[in-house]
Formats: sequence, C-alpha cells, structure tokens
Amino acid sequence: MTESLSSAPPPVPGAQDHVRGPAGAPVVVEYADFECPYCAQADALLAELPLVRVFRHFPVSSKHPRAPALAHAAEAAALQGRFWEMHDSLYADQARIDDPHLWRRARAFELDLERFEHDRRSETVAERVRRDFRSGVRAGVVTTPTLFVAGERHPGVPGRELLERLAGAGSRIASIAPNRPQRRS
Repeated sequence: MTESLSSAPPPVPGAQDHVRGPAGAPVVVEYADFECPYCAQADALLAELPLVRVFRHFPVSSKHPRAPALAHAAEAAALQGRFWEMHDSLYADQARIDDPHLWRRARAFELDLERFEHDRRSETVAERVRRDFRSGVRAGVVTTPTLFVAGERHPGVPGRELLERLAGAGSRIASIAPNRPQRRS
C-alpha cells in the first residue's frame, strides 16, 4: 500500500547533502527527526556499520514539536562546518533540546553563537529543511526514521535482516541488533 504513496525516488545524494562514511561502502539515505526516539535508536545501530550515510531532515512536528527547531539548529551548525557534531549531540541527549541546551552545544563546538542564532532563524535554513522534507514526502516517507538502501524504502528502526545486509556479516550484527520488530514514530 505505501508503494503507491511514492511519486519519485529520493534525490541522488549531492553536494548539498550531509554525507559521512568510508568511500565504497553501501549508501544509506536517512530521513529522520532529531526528537524521534526511534531515529536515535536507528542512528546508534547505523553508527556501528561501515556505511556512507546521507542525512535528510524529516521533522514530524505533530509528534515532536521541537523537531523543526532542532533541524534548524543542525543546519545552522552546518553553516559553520559542524553539522555532524550537532547531529551526534542531539541524538546522544534527546532530553536536553531546549534553546539553552542548543546554545551550550554551540559553545562546546566553538560556533559563533550570534551567527548560529541568526542562521537557525533564517529563511535559508528553513528552506533547506523544507526541501529535505518535501523530497521525503515525494519519495513516500510517512514515518521516521525511513531509510533508503539501493532505492528501496525501509520505514522504522532497521531490523536485523537489513542490518545484516548492510554489514555483510551476520555475526557482528547479532550483538548490536537483537531480532525484534521494527519501530517507527
């Protein structure tokens, strides 16, 4: 049924995307929300694997009211070269996501706080987040997290089968991903 929701594949990763990982590794395009606990769980699982990760924002404000502000904070950090630091920090401590905690993170990453504040409230940053969100909607994303691997959509926390496929070695996965149902937000 969800196949019919897709009107286009996700855009091919490009220069505007946030990308990290070893060259030649499998590519995973992630649509996620920084306030989503399932996205944090997926992030922890994917971090264990040698992957090229492409992060795209999909803030679900109806369930996670701070998600848009967090996406904007990550983009403001990106404008100062610190996207992945903010990304990792937000997922590592989802209990502290109000503005004073964002400012503390910005200071810890040695960001220009005045510029950070200006950028996270800018139309340029808002449009960047909206662009990611729209591309997710066109690709059929309806929940977070949603991963795309080789053009296939995988909604929810990745299960053992997908992780084994990505790792290419089931023995390592058994220790990080017990066989459990996928969860989504």
